[in-house]
Amino acid sequence: MKKYFKIVKDNSNSIRSKCVDANIDQETIDLVNSMKDYLIDSQNEEIRNKYHMREGVGLAAPQIGKNIRALVVYYEEPQEDGSVKIIDHRLINPKIILESVKEAYLSNGEGCLSVDDEHQGYVYRKYKIQVKAYDVCLKKENIITAYGFEAIVLQHEIDHLDGILFYDHINKKDPFLVKDGAVRL
Repeated sequence: MKKYFKIVKDNSNSIRSKCVDANIDQETIDLVNSMKDYLIDSQNEEIRNKYHMREGVGLAAPQIGKNIRALVVYYEEPQEDGSVKIIDHRLINPKIILESVKEAYLSNGEGCLSVDDEHQGYVYRKYKIQVKAYDVCLKKENIITAYGFEAIVLQHEIDHLDGILFYDHINKKDPFLVKDGAVRL
């Protein structure tokens, strides 16, 4: 039987801790690749049901009990021509180096593998970002430019590395406030 990570929940103090830089070594690379495998399996309904997993498109190291700066984003993005683009980021020590003024939000709100309770409201994030990191896929430092949903997922996972959860961004007085000029996704 395959063994899966135990996901650290938001009531744990460790999920609120700021992570330390990760070593770029085989142990960290293996961990990041295992995190990607977990996400792929979580997106398979049969496996998800068998192992009582929740579906995810992103996973940060603190969510599996490792307080190091490493994350994975993996999902399939349908294209207008009917093809599918694989979004696969396996990043060590990611840092946002550029961000747009324009913001975006998910019309259904955000969710998180570490958060069981529902937190309704819009989470505003930058529509476009650039992230510098050691890219496990390319085996070198890289700069990734991401827009829209991809940018939102990367920001969500990078927040985890600083002990921030998505619902920290929700406006407490007006959770469904629509900001002028923000892109609804």
